[in-house]
Amino acid sequence: MQHRLRTSVFFALAGLVALVQAAASPAAAAQSGSFAVNQNGHPVGTASFQFTPTSAGYDSTSMVRVSMQGLDYALSKTEKLDRANQFKHVLLSATVNGSAVNVTAVPDPAQFLINISANGRSSTTRLDAHNAAVFLPDFDPGALETLLAVAVAQNNRDLWAIIPKQAGSIAPVQLATYADEHGTLEGKPVTVHHLVATIAGADTDLFSGPENQLLQAELPQQGFALVRKGFVLTPPKRPIAPPMQAPPAQ
Repeated sequence: MQHRLRTSVFFALAGLVALVQAAASPAAAAQSGSFAVNQNGHPVGTASFQFTPTSAGYDSTSMVRVSMQGLDYALSKTEKLDRANQFKHVLLSATVNGSAVNVTAVPDPAQFLINISANGRSSTTRLDAHNAAVFLPDFDPGALETLLAVAVAQNNRDLWAIIPKQAGSIAPVQLATYADEHGTLEGKPVTVHHLVATIAGADTDLFSGPENQLLQAELPQQGFALVRKGFVLTPPKRPIAPPMQAPPAQ
């Protein structure tokens, strides 16, 4: 009788510990980040993301706002990801210099289906399907955070970016690893991992923290960067240049 009682208590405690550990697991926790959008070191906008766990994976949202001479850009994206951070559905709404853009994307067994509506015209494009593909709009920190997560799972190999411009396209992502750098996050020293992602011939410098969280991204658009609030890269990636004109709107 005592043996059975001790066994019952043991399994009850084991179950309680498992529940506590699951609740505390980073994979089960919501994640978010807020960023400044800078051009040549000067703030021109803001961006943010949030990942919320679901029974099937994650719900992801991103918001971007850039306002400067030559570029008025706003983006809102909602995305469903599976547990491996593979996208299941994307809905994007944006305005670029007053023109509205709406995009939906879903995978089917053989292809990615992407619908784009802009300037009163609609197009539907079928793209080759790849397991490790990330939906990658401009200035979207949530997409870059997802790219970092997928890169770890893929050992930095066989990565793809779905680019929602014009009729939509898909391009391979080549990742190169550089020596760690240094920075501070909320005033505390932090080791900074440095990757360079080459997508469609353009380089994006990615700086991530010990938990693989996005800290900073130097974007291919001339002089633009996303910098997580509270983070300082020391020394900066490149010297601050004189202000330049915004890139032409896509």
